[in-house]
Amino acid sequence: MAQDLSDKATSRSAFGPPAKQQQARLFRIYNHYRVVISLVLLGLLFFDPFTTDTKFRWLEYYQAGIVIYLAINGFTAMALLSGIQPRQRHITLSILIDILVLHGLLLASTGITNGLANLVIVSVAAGNILTPSRIGTFYAALAAICSLGISGWAVIAINGTADDIVRAGSLGILYFAAAFVLQSISRRMIRSEALASSRARSLQELEEINQQIIQRMRTGILVLDRAGHIRLANAAAEELLFGASPHTEDIEHRARHLPAPLRQGLEAWLRNPNMRIEPFQASGTSPLLQANFTQLDQEQGDLVLVFIEDMSKVTQQAQQMKLASLGRLTAGIAHEIRNPLGAISHAAQLMEESPNLDDGDLRMLDIIRRHSRRVNGIIENVLDLSRRRAANSELIDVGEWLQEFQHDFLQTVEGEDAPTIELVLEAPLPQARFDKSQIEQVMVNLCDNGLRYSKQQTGQNQIQLIAGATEDRERAYVDVRDFGPGIGAEHRQSVFEPFFTTDKSGTGLGLYLARELCEANQAHLSLVDDEQPGCRFRITFAHPGRMI
Repeated sequence: MAQDLSDKATSRSAFGPPAKQQQARLFRIYNHYRVVISLVLLGLLFFDPFTTDTKFRWLEYYQAGIVIYLAINGFTAMALLSGIQPRQRHITLSILIDILVLHGLLLASTGITNGLANLVIVSVAAGNILTPSRIGTFYAALAAICSLGISGWAVIAINGTADDIVRAGSLGILYFAAAFVLQSISRRMIRSEALASSRARSLQELEEINQQIIQRMRTGILVLDRAGHIRLANAAAEELLFGASPHTEDIEHRARHLPAPLRQGLEAWLRNPNMRIEPFQASGTSPLLQANFTQLDQEQGDLVLVFIEDMSKVTQQAQQMKLASLGRLTAGIAHEIRNPLGAISHAAQLMEESPNLDDGDLRMLDIIRRHSRRVNGIIENVLDLSRRRAANSELIDVGEWLQEFQHDFLQTVEGEDAPTIELVLEAPLPQARFDKSQIEQVMVNLCDNGLRYSKQQTGQNQIQLIAGATEDRERAYVDVRDFGPGIGAEHRQSVFEPFFTTDKSGTGLGLYLARELCEANQAHLSLVDDEQPGCRFRITFAHPGRMI
């Protein structure tokens, strides 16, 4: 039973689209053979004319049969040339016509001893190749019955010899032998072809899956030659190294130059394959990257596979582990800390009401009050990290969203010292996908910092908000520029580290929390070095169609 089911399944799969196409090609070839045989038989009538009727029983019928056979085959050939796809019923009808017409010619000629009987074997064989099923056995049975019928009629009607019946029986055996052998061979070939097609489809699907996996990996992958020319780059490598779209052809990849630090690392690795290059930045706004090289072709060694890792991810994971533990600890003891902290603040407020305090006591109370607020701010920030929810992203028109943010932010700080926020929108602006509440929290933090430092430096409460598109015009970014003192070169790599601050009253968690929120939305927060006064922080959003 299991074998029968397997054979049926194989038979069904064998006649799928690839098998049908192969069957149609074979039938076209067989029809060419039929046309040639028809022309040869017709030509023999002219080049070897018959003057007597002694060799043929019915010469006129024989000649008419050849002309009809040629007409049928010629019509079929024209139909195939016109683009008609042969179906199973067309093939079956053609084989039956061949068997019946050829036996009709045998009957009209000298009988079963005529050489045309060999052409019947070819037709039966072709039928079993084109239709390796029970109908192929029917072809053999029909041919055997026709041959025996012609021989039996000759013996009874025109006193033929018994040798004709023996020859007809031998031909019948050949018909069935050809049918069984060719059916077996055809089935094996069809199974092999179906298996090959199935494996080819599996390999193609696997290749497509691998391609999708490689393109959607967050790890950058490059294939280079030893001269540093790019042969292949996935989407992550394009964004990490060039900030560009991956929708380019290989020739464009090869024309693109590697960043100088990566090229130097490749040259150093080629000189010493055991060497590990130092982390680098492809540009001022890209994250810290680590490249690992390996030889792709072990025999020729002409291609190099490069893995580009975003080191900020590793650093953030380590920091997240630290802050997760700190957040759990803070969440557990926040109540116990806040109670004595509240008591300290309340006691300081009561002491301020005393009339017997001198200036030194007031300074001490101010220190107590300021540091109490700072401790409370640290607790709040760490609790925000431990309670951070997953991003709920939506497709946003960056220009409209930024205008709404400017309006809402200005409403919260109305007064005599209201800030000035200059909004610069480049056109056209691509859309972005992010969680509005989380990115607005980042923007509030950046704007508050920028306004504070601008006022300290210039006395004016002003910042700039700039929105634009990356070089590939497919990703949006938003810049927050202040006019403060800026950040020294020695501190630029540390501004996003937790608890790092240049402000004695700060907690050092604002920018770290801002970058964490950006990463949760697959955006990147960076400090842009544009040689202008103040600081310029940039949020570069992910491509809205390639977010994972």
